[in-house]
Amino acid sequence: MEALTSPLLKTSASYNADLTATDAEVATVIRIARDRRARNIVIGSGRTPHALATSRLIKSAWDRTGGGTLDTITWPETGASWLRHASRFAAADPDLWVMVGPATGWAQMTRRLLWSTPWSPARTLATAGIGDPRTLALVGLTNLDGLAGASADGTSWLVAHDSLVHLTHMEGKR
Repeated sequence: MEALTSPLLKTSASYNADLTATDAEVATVIRIARDRRARNIVIGSGRTPHALATSRLIKSAWDRTGGGTLDTITWPETGASWLRHASRFAAADPDLWVMVGPATGWAQMTRRLLWSTPWSPARTLATAGIGDPRTLALVGLTNLDGLAGASADGTSWLVAHDSLVHLTHMEGKR
């Protein structure tokens, strides 16, 4: 694994990857979680209106399947540390974590998670904005092995062996 020299980004994302998730995207996140036999999740999101709306959509869809949501947390797009948010996000130790953008805040949070907690990308699902190669590059594919998620069109993606792989179906992947 490529070592992070600091949990903080040197620069912010230079593009907008902050969209409300599509119905197909939410359905795919739920399907992947069910395929992985998750019972309990923790949802983390940025604080923008789109990120908060996506977080609510995922929680509602997950609740309808009978799943449990142990916690929902938010993190700022800019801040000094993210340690408090990362510690709370990782502490619940769910079957799966679910993460919602936007890019800069997600990258800062993820870098802090990698730096300071036992959080695992392999036990994490994310939305399309996070699956954007430019967003993933803010943390580095080397550091995100196993991170999976949904694209806006309902297909899925996976970070595996330093590559972003687009899939049509991920049944059974861990």
